[in-house]
Amino acid sequence: MRRLREVYHALRGAPPVTGFYVAFMSLKCALEDAGYEVRVNDFALARKNPGYPIGITGYPHILDGWSLPNPAVLGPGLLDHPAIAPSLMDDPRYKTYVCSCEWHRRFFAKTYGDKCVTWFAGIDVDAWPDFHGEPKDIDFIIYDKVRWNREELSRKLTEPIQSELRRRGYTSELIRYRHHDHVQYRATLRRARGMIFLAEHETQRLAYQEAMACGVPILAWDQGLWLDPMRLQFDGADIPASSVPYFGPQCGERFKDADAFPAALDRFFEARERYAPRAFVIENLSRKASAETYLQRYASAGQMKLPL
Repeated sequence: MRRLREVYHALRGAPPVTGFYVAFMSLKCALEDAGYEVRVNDFALARKNPGYPIGITGYPHILDGWSLPNPAVLGPGLLDHPAIAPSLMDDPRYKTYVCSCEWHRRFFAKTYGDKCVTWFAGIDVDAWPDFHGEPKDIDFIIYDKVRWNREELSRKLTEPIQSELRRRGYTSELIRYRHHDHVQYRATLRRARGMIFLAEHETQRLAYQEAMACGVPILAWDQGLWLDPMRLQFDGADIPASSVPYFGPQCGERFKDADAFPAALDRFFEARERYAPRAFVIENLSRKASAETYLQRYASAGQMKLPL
């Protein structure tokens, strides 16, 4: 986990922070909540205990010249595409590659095989309380994390959605990714009856899960493919992906494009009182389960038995 301390100090107190940083801190806190001591960047301790497993997480440069002999769990983070380092997992030190959801694991497993496993960052439901019963004055937050072809997608997706909401008399408030902090976001969630989540794809995306923890159901654009322009550097093949990789019937609805939005909106309002997104988060995305899942990967890497 080299240089994570520098990342921490660079980002501390300077919102907005990156999704990776939030996921890393979630992992650290989850492990500490489970009763474990977490050492960050303690290279001296690792060198004194070369058979003890370590976690390596962050950005690709971390692996450049990596010299510690310890068995390692890689991820979350590191690579956007396995073709960047196709022989990475041939290194006998690297026991497991952590992917943040199932579609991501299937993608990486084509190169790294059964060394790929899933893990999720747990949601702190105390920090994101239930706002279901709070007074509401916004029908929808539109959470915009569109990354590529913004002008075209604004014309073909965002504007038609906003137009349909206005036509039906629904109110909305637009939030742009990285243009808000947690305090502002939490306050807006308190006021909202629902969220329209716009992102090409996600490996986890804590923001929509934090909304669900607050009792806010989701209407998600889920077009189905990995659209990162990076794919064109490699084979360009279609890679199935999702914008809401942790989702179920109690969380809300999906729609593929602007044409499918009105019908999804109808379904959303028909079922709105039956949604239970916070219950989904508690059952499937808890910090306790996050810690247990990572510890299973960690213990396996070092062939250890850990009390849970």
